[in-house]
Amino acid sequence: MLQQTQVATVIPYFERFVARFPDLPALATAHEDEVLSLWSGLGYYSRARNLHAAARTIIHLHEGKFPAEPDAIERLPGVGRSTAAAVAALAFGQRCAILDGNVKRVLARHGGVTGWPGDNKVETELWQRAEALLPTRNIEAYTQGMMDLGALVCTRGQPACADCPLKDDCSARIQNRTADLPAPRPKRVLPERRVQMLLLLDRGELMLEKRPARGIWGGMWSLPEIPPGVDPASHCHAHFGFTARAQLTLNDFSHSFTHFRLHIQPVQVQLAPRRTSPPGQIWLHPADALDAALPAPVRKLVTQLAGV
Repeated sequence: MLQQTQVATVIPYFERFVARFPDLPALATAHEDEVLSLWSGLGYYSRARNLHAAARTIIHLHEGKFPAEPDAIERLPGVGRSTAAAVAALAFGQRCAILDGNVKRVLARHGGVTGWPGDNKVETELWQRAEALLPTRNIEAYTQGMMDLGALVCTRGQPACADCPLKDDCSARIQNRTADLPAPRPKRVLPERRVQMLLLLDRGELMLEKRPARGIWGGMWSLPEIPPGVDPASHCHAHFGFTARAQLTLNDFSHSFTHFRLHIQPVQVQLAPRRTSPPGQIWLHPADALDAALPAPVRKLVTQLAGV
């Protein structure tokens, strides 16, 4: 949950999640819809699907026992090299290096490593430094200390250099380059996409459809989408066999992803009573739909519709 998300945001989600899934068997046997529902609002939903898949992998391939070796941990769905090393070091005392964002900042400043840490060449150099500095004992305290040093002392803005235990040989402090190191991500212009989202209503119920397992909002319940310029009423009749009685265009808004910005034009469509419903879709009262696993912008629209 802490990947790409701040601690303050994560805490209430974490507490609800572990209250419902207190151990691996509880998570492994849960339905994906429930897992995604408890994750709804955190974003980056592949993390939830990977966590669910990892729990099932541990139950089926490791007899329910969490693996201790970093290589085995890294083979779990959604686990990368640094996360695997952190778990191995902190939970099992394995001597292995981590390289999360905070540690990258500490090592880049201490060693005077130039360039953006996301660049392959720079990251390789930081991994080499991280491994070379590993102590021979007390790996748990060292690993936690490195993360805390970056989070609390060697912060991105206004680092507390006077309080840093590495200040005497820190290249960035000596050269007065703490503001320059590490280099920021190169600026880029996000591509923009536009879409119409349809709030299809019939006798007080709203239609949601299941998104494909892979891709944006994979496995979650969302609203039908059509390209800009397509008539919602015509689309409903051609693709679903529904007849639209009335439609209302709502205020548009935007939602940003890592790789693009999505501009959403919501359209509320009141349907004539339907006779059938296509597979992969459900009808719920808006207030009940809020209990489903909804992406953040869809939850925003459903919340407005429910008057919550």
